[in-house]
Amino acid sequence: MNRGKEPLLSTLEKNFVLEAIRESKRLDGREVYDYRRFQITLAREPGHVEVQLGSTRVLTCVSCEVIQPQPHRPTEGQLFFNVELSPMASPAFEVGRSSSQGTEIGRILERCFKESRAVDTESLCIIAGEKVWSIRIDLHVLDHCGNIIDCAAVAAITALKHFRRPDVTVIGEEATIHPVTVRDPVPLSVHHMPLCVTFAFFWEGQYLLVDPTHSEEAVMDGRLVVGVNIHREICALQMAGGVAILPEQVMRCSQIAAVKCAEMTEIIKSALAGAQPGAKSGSYMCLEWYY
Repeated sequence: MNRGKEPLLSTLEKNFVLEAIRESKRLDGREVYDYRRFQITLAREPGHVEVQLGSTRVLTCVSCEVIQPQPHRPTEGQLFFNVELSPMASPAFEVGRSSSQGTEIGRILERCFKESRAVDTESLCIIAGEKVWSIRIDLHVLDHCGNIIDCAAVAAITALKHFRRPDVTVIGEEATIHPVTVRDPVPLSVHHMPLCVTFAFFWEGQYLLVDPTHSEEAVMDGRLVVGVNIHREICALQMAGGVAILPEQVMRCSQIAAVKCAEMTEIIKSALAGAQPGAKSGSYMCLEWYY
């Protein structure tokens, strides 16, 4: 598990964190299965969302363009994830260079969203074999204080639900894309809302916790990311690190992840409801604690 150039903790700090975990305690006072506070901010511009998990912040911008479809999928649009890790988020990240951590986050999100068919890509087709919509999800990590993956997953699905693409009229072989000033843009067809729940393992897999902080990630032996939706369907699984875990532990983590996913989904729905037309404000801020 490559941690790049993350600042190292001293031996005393490592031992302190590990001993606290062995006593089922955490430095920020949470229980082992607790999340930090979520804050979701929706901008007036559709598809622009900022999510804060504790002190970890991710800004997501969704955009679209018309492209030619892939030859083997002439009636399907495309989803593209781009994760930007800048030095503003952490000194470990370098300007203009893609890191292994950013690539890993992007791949997990692609598996979680694309392979589970979360977005109806066939609804993105304009003219079969000629024109389809390409949806681009840009995720900018503003602050890295641990567990970027879960924060990015919430930001991505919230932005996709919040996004609106231009309306299109097709007559024969001619397609007309209407500006938002002429016709109201239309939402994407989202089948379900996959989210990621990250578990960190310590002491050779004997102890685990949810939503690790930066210091907890620095001393963990391994990590399991469970992608799941509110229907308790597993959308992705990713294990990193050298620790071996038992099948019973994977099942236990999957059950916990389903519960956490249901809680996070309700918060996302509440935030989106506050941003619908007719809401009191053009942006909505949601603050919740998980216990």
